[in-house]
Amino acid sequence: MSGHDQLVHCLCEITRLLWKMLLPLLFLCVLLIAVLVLLVLAVRFWLQSSRSARRARDGRPTVAFFHPYCNAGGGGERVLWCAIRALQSRYVDINFVVYTGDLGVTGQQILDGARRRFNIALPRPVQFVFLRHRLLVEPGLFPHFTLLGQSVGSIFLGWEALTEFVPDIYIDSMGYAFTLPLFRYLGGCSVGSYVHYPTISTDMLSVVRERNPRFNNPDYVTDSLFLSAFKVVYYCLLALFYGMAGSCSDLIMVNSSWTLDHILSLWRAPNRTSVVYPPCDVSAFLDVPLEEDGNKKCHSIVSIGQFRPEKDHRLQIKAFKKVLDSRREGPGGREALKLVLIGGCRNQEDEDRVLMLRGLCQELGVADRVAFKLNVPFDELKREIAEATIGLHTMWNEHFGIGIVECMAAGKVILAHKSGGPKLDIVVPFEGGQTGFLAEDEDSYAEAIDRILALEPASRLQIRENARQSVARFSDQEFEACFLAAMDPLMSTLER
Repeated sequence: MSGHDQLVHCLCEITRLLWKMLLPLLFLCVLLIAVLVLLVLAVRFWLQSSRSARRARDGRPTVAFFHPYCNAGGGGERVLWCAIRALQSRYVDINFVVYTGDLGVTGQQILDGARRRFNIALPRPVQFVFLRHRLLVEPGLFPHFTLLGQSVGSIFLGWEALTEFVPDIYIDSMGYAFTLPLFRYLGGCSVGSYVHYPTISTDMLSVVRERNPRFNNPDYVTDSLFLSAFKVVYYCLLALFYGMAGSCSDLIMVNSSWTLDHILSLWRAPNRTSVVYPPCDVSAFLDVPLEEDGNKKCHSIVSIGQFRPEKDHRLQIKAFKKVLDSRREGPGGREALKLVLIGGCRNQEDEDRVLMLRGLCQELGVADRVAFKLNVPFDELKREIAEATIGLHTMWNEHFGIGIVECMAAGKVILAHKSGGPKLDIVVPFEGGQTGFLAEDEDSYAEAIDRILALEPASRLQIRENARQSVARFSDQEFEACFLAAMDPLMSTLER
C-alpha cells in the first residue's frame, strides 16, 4: 500500500471514529436541552402557581418595584416614592411591593425616611420584601469587570426577589435591566422599567476608544493599547447583552433626552419608550425669597448629590481651591466664600469616599471653607439651598440632575457640567433668557464661579428669576401626570 493510500485510509478511520462519537454527543446535547427546557417550564409553572395562590389569598393584583437601595437619599429614590404615591392615589384596589436590600431598618423606618428626606408621605403602607444578598450588586465586590459583575449579581438578586414574591407587574426602578427577562419569562409578569442611567452607553465606549482617563477608565488602561482594545470589546459585548435584556421590557420610561438617545440605540424599542422627567419638589422651594443679594457678606456655593465617584466632588473642591487662590485673605476675600457639599451615603464605601474628600480639603488647605452635610433632613437641605448664591454640579453626562432643578427652583444661579441632561434639558434658555451656566473642567468651573460672583446683583437676579420660571415642567404634578399616562397600558393588563 502506497503512502498516499495509507494516508487516505487513516483519514477515513478518523472520520469514521469522529462520526461514531458525534452521534452520542448530539444525542446528549438534545437530551440536555430537553431537560433544561423542562426545568425552565417547571420553574415557570411553580412561580406562576405561587402567584395564583397569592392572588386567591389577597383578592387583588400586585405591582412590585425593584429598588435594592430604596432607603438611600438620591434622586432615584425620590422617583420611586413619587411613582408609588401616584399609583396608590389612582388605583386603590392594588397592592404595592418594594424589593429592598436595606436589612438594617424596618419598613416603617424606610417610609419615615422618605417623608423626612423628600417630604413625601404615601396614602397607605406598602409591603417590603427584604433581600439578603444585595452585596451581589455592590461595586466593591468586583474590583475588576465591575459592570459585568454587577450585571450577573443582579440576576441572582433578581432571582431571590422573584422566588420570595411573584408580582403581577414588575417595575425595575433602579436600572437592573438583567432582572427583566427573569420576571417576564420565568415569572410570567408584565414588566416595565424606569431608566435613570444606562448601564453602558456609547459615550462610555467613546471614552475607552479615545483612551481618555475617567473615574471608570483608569490610567493603566488608557496607557495600554492592548487593554484599551480589550475593554472596547468587553464593553461592546456587554452593550449587546444589555440591549437584549432591556428589550424584554413591555414599557420603558427614561428620565431625560440624553438617556433616551442611548436607550433607543441600545434597546431598540422606540414604540415602547417615552421620556418621563423625574419629579422635583419645585413647589417646596418657591417660598425661598427671590431678591437681590448684593448685601451678602458671605456667598455660599452648595452642591447636592450622593457621594458617589461619578458625581466628581474632587472637581468641585479643586475648582473651589482655584477660586480661593484668586482672592485675597480676610473679610470680603477668601472669608467671604464657602463650599457646602450635601449628599447621602449609601454604604461604607461612600463614607470612605467622604473621608478621602475631607483629606483632599486638608491637603489643599481649604478645609476651613468646605462643609460636609451627610444624609440631612429636608428642612436642613432647604435651609442650605436658601442661603446659597450658587448651585454647583460637576457630574459628566449626568442623566438628569434633580439637585440642579431644586437649586433653580429656589432661585439660585446654577453651574453644571456641559453634558448630559443639564445641557440638553435643564440649563437651557427660557423665553430667550439665560437660566444658568455650564462648564467642563477645573479652570472653566473656577472662571464661571468668578464670573457669577462678579455679576451685578440685578443681573444675577434676572438669571435666578428665569431659572425659577423654567423648572415648572419638572414639578411633582407634571411627573405624576406623565408617569400615570405612561403606565396606563401596563396597568390595564391587570385582572381585577
